[in-house]
Order: sequence, then structure tokens, then C-alpha cells
Amino acid sequence: MNSQLFTLALIEIILSLIVSVGIIFVSYKLLKQLFFKNEDVQGDNMAFTVFTSGIIMSIGLILSEIVPSITNIIRIATTQNEAIDTITVVKYSCLYLFIGFVVALFINAAVFLLFSILTRGVNEFKAIKNHNLSVAILVVAILISITLIAKDSIELLISALVPYPEVSNFL
Repeated sequence: MNSQLFTLALIEIILSLIVSVGIIFVSYKLLKQLFFKNEDVQGDNMAFTVFTSGIIMSIGLILSEIVPSITNIIRIATTQNEAIDTITVVKYSCLYLFIGFVVALFINAAVFLLFSILTRGVNEFKAIKNHNLSVAILVVAILISITLIAKDSIELLISALVPYPEVSNFL
């Protein structure tokens, strides 16, 4: 058994759980606080539940592209001769999560802009508050579609920022 690989795998699992649970928790609380103070997933508003599920799925897709890059930083820090210190690992991790947050905001803004263009005169937040399930499903479908399209670009952007060690060119 490769103990170093096993340790890195455990770190990635623990990191994935902590980061995803923390970010999804904060995102849910922000969503409720900013837009749906009186709604609850236990209530009778299925539109709110569908909308919240779509937001969480979008966040999960974005995080699935960010966490491997954080793991790469940890792997580089633990396996290279010129080790990266813990503060640098934390800085890069925070940078990647910040980029993911900004991209998530842009994706959500694009979704609401597109929805507003497609359905003039329909306020999606009011419709969801008024239990309009069809609006919630349409918003979530657009959100997940745009997230799926953008997630590979997010991964490319994040991986471009990983401080890989320099390799000598022998040619």
C-alpha cells in the first residue's frame, strides 16, 4: 500500500466534506436571508424547494471542479523537494474558493438575466414565493445547464493557477 497516496486520499475526502458542507450551509442561509425569509424546505412551497435544490446542485458542480485543484496544491506541498508552506496552501485554497464564489455569482446573474429576457414581465422570485413550480423548474434547468457548460472552463482557470514546480527543458 502506498501510504502517501492513502494519506492524500484521506485529506481530499475530509477536505471535500468540510468545504462542501460549509459552503452549501452558508449558501443556503444566504439564500434564505436575502430572498426567502419566510420560506422553509419543510413548508408547503415546493417551488422554493426545487429552486433551492437547483442552487445547491449548481454549487456542488462548481465545487467539484475546485476541490481537486486544492488537493493538487496539498499534493505538491507534500511531495516536492521545494515544499510549499501551509500559509501558501491556505492562500491558494482561499483564492480558488473565491474564484468559485465569483463564478457562481456570475452564473446566477446570467441565469436571472436570461430568464428575464425569455419571460418578460415575470418576476422569478415573486413567482417562486407564490408557489409557482413551473417557474422554479425553468430557472433551475437554466441554472444547471449554464453551470454544466461553464464547469470545464472553471476547472481550466483554477488549474492554470496551480503552482506546479518548474520542469527543466532538456531539448
